[in-house]
Amino acid sequence: MSDNVADFNFLEGVKVVDLTQFEAGPSCTEALAWLGADVVKIENPKMGDPGRRLRPGQPDNDPYYFHIFNANKKSVTVNLKSPEGLDLVKDMIAQADVVMENFAPGVIERLGLSYDVVKAINPGIIYAQVKGFGEGSPFEKNLAFDMIAQACGGTFSVTGEKDGPPTRPGISLGDTGTGMVMAITILGALYRRRESGEGHRLQVAMQDAMLHYMRIGLSTQGLTGKAAERGGSKVPGITNAPMGLYPCTPGGPNDYVYIMTSRANPEHWDRLLSLIGREDLIGDERYLTPADRVEREEEVDEVIAAWTRGLTKYEAMTAVGEAGIPAGAVLDTDELNNDITFEQRGVMQTMVHPVHRPFKMPGWPVRVDGKASRLKASPVLGEHTDQIISDWLGLNASAIEALKSDGALG
Repeated sequence: MSDNVADFNFLEGVKVVDLTQFEAGPSCTEALAWLGADVVKIENPKMGDPGRRLRPGQPDNDPYYFHIFNANKKSVTVNLKSPEGLDLVKDMIAQADVVMENFAPGVIERLGLSYDVVKAINPGIIYAQVKGFGEGSPFEKNLAFDMIAQACGGTFSVTGEKDGPPTRPGISLGDTGTGMVMAITILGALYRRRESGEGHRLQVAMQDAMLHYMRIGLSTQGLTGKAAERGGSKVPGITNAPMGLYPCTPGGPNDYVYIMTSRANPEHWDRLLSLIGREDLIGDERYLTPADRVEREEEVDEVIAAWTRGLTKYEAMTAVGEAGIPAGAVLDTDELNNDITFEQRGVMQTMVHPVHRPFKMPGWPVRVDGKASRLKASPVLGEHTDQIISDWLGLNASAIEALKSDGALG
């Protein structure tokens, strides 16, 4: 374990009732947990959050999806279909600062925990909701997962080769990206409540959140009056060369380096030519200006690629970077996982879990005073039921056992 980790206490004392599942909601509440909030997942006693991927009567063979979105939380198993179980959650809400849910449209209301009900219990509550589509959208009642939000939010339309079909980005912007904008908004609402005492209902649609990540594409729309296009490794709307992916040895699927020269710094081109041993092209009128190089982009790219093919992507990135030109090797998950410097800085940490084997995963990326937030294991289903019911609601052991016997608690 790196010495560069600490327990963040920015949200110490903040209590979160977490009614989320899968990724969009859990990403948000996990961010609050990283920052020190007491985040308690309310889970079905039988199977828990569907993100656990538990299988009836079989061992859990895929716990990592759950781990990655539920570190530093606690788990309480409550039967929300039991009147006593629902009352327990309402009692917890009375003690809470934040309630968060991302069920399908209409589910939270059918469970009896709509905003109006929760606000009546706790007028100062921050009530946060993630849905696929926003209120007033023609698709308001539709179900959505990450790829649906991204398709409808524009990210597919700008991803892929220029002459190819739209493509799903390889990351879950629809889920985790939505969770992050909600987490920031919750923090703002909590800050405001310190003075006003007022609660708020926070709502974000995954489709709407994607517009936040489409701002460059929408700026291109504003400039051209046309839909932003796909550009593969290029950036549509930015006409400059060289800019893009260049192949490296030994020629594996990710053996590429991205090199970008800036129009704002004409020295980049001459520096790059000097680095690759093509000083003969410095001052060549065919490639003198950015516009000239764009016009002969295929020739320019081949000049650069002829050099990068003889180097590994790390060698190319190092050389180009040291020449003062932006460059980045294409790193895959295995390379990132094995980069020891992430562990040394606390950016990647190993979860030591009571049931599953140790699992290295990303922590909270923001360091504070040189430290990263300490990683704690995701909870076993119902692991903290007795502790939370006792600490939050003051019930003794016999009362808790009685609730378990009645089927209210798992």
